[in-house]
Amino acid sequence: MIHIRQFLVLDDNYAFLIHDDASGETAAVDTPDADAILSAAAREGWTITQIWNTHWHPDHAGGNAAIKAATGAFITGPQEVTRIGHAPDRIVDEGDTVTLGAHAARVLNVGGHTLGHIAYVLDAERVAFVGDALFSLGCGKMFEGTAPQFWDSLTKLAALHDDFTLYCAHEYTEGNAKYALHVDPDNADLLARAAEIAALRAEKKPTVPMTLGREKATNPFLRAPLLKASLGLAGQPDHAAFAALREGKNTFRG
Repeated sequence: MIHIRQFLVLDDNYAFLIHDDASGETAAVDTPDADAILSAAAREGWTITQIWNTHWHPDHAGGNAAIKAATGAFITGPQEVTRIGHAPDRIVDEGDTVTLGAHAARVLNVGGHTLGHIAYVLDAERVAFVGDALFSLGCGKMFEGTAPQFWDSLTKLAALHDDFTLYCAHEYTEGNAKYALHVDPDNADLLARAAEIAALRAEKKPTVPMTLGREKATNPFLRAPLLKASLGLAGQPDHAAFAALREGKNTFRG
């Protein structure tokens, strides 16, 4: 059995710890705040033995060195993590598998936000850690990739079972809901979800994790093919609709 702990750090980042009872191993998924992550592990009585990075940005890999110095944790991540100081102990990409005790996570390349962004998918547990590739009702900014690349990445995530629980790395849902309603105003599922999100945030409760099935019904970036007509892009490739939605979110001030 694994246990997952999620906690808010920095301004709006989520940090995650995964603990395997049988082996006693604990993985930190990304390292936005080393002190907070080490303290959270200590409160649980866990020792961090692994770090799984999703991408190179400092609010995802910036705590690697401090946690490794404190615990000796083995760092796994994409090649791009070398950009912030030192290479992971193991570099992985799509097709590779990472283990925590007897639990296996397969690696998906979900580049677009950054070129080498990866996700960790635990099929048996129906859980995926998606970093900044996909957010609740949103997706990451396309800092380095291309629209076809990013759309292909989202398609990979959408191909998981609808009952998957997705852990994304930021609490952006309330703002994302405003844009989603702007581009998909007649979506009854989205209207209901937006009301639920507003109630959660009014009580300062998290909106993460989320289920893939709900995202497919409400997230405009996953629904890009269904929004082509309203975007004036009927007959265009799916990635064109995604690109239009992503550019629209970049400039949205709702």
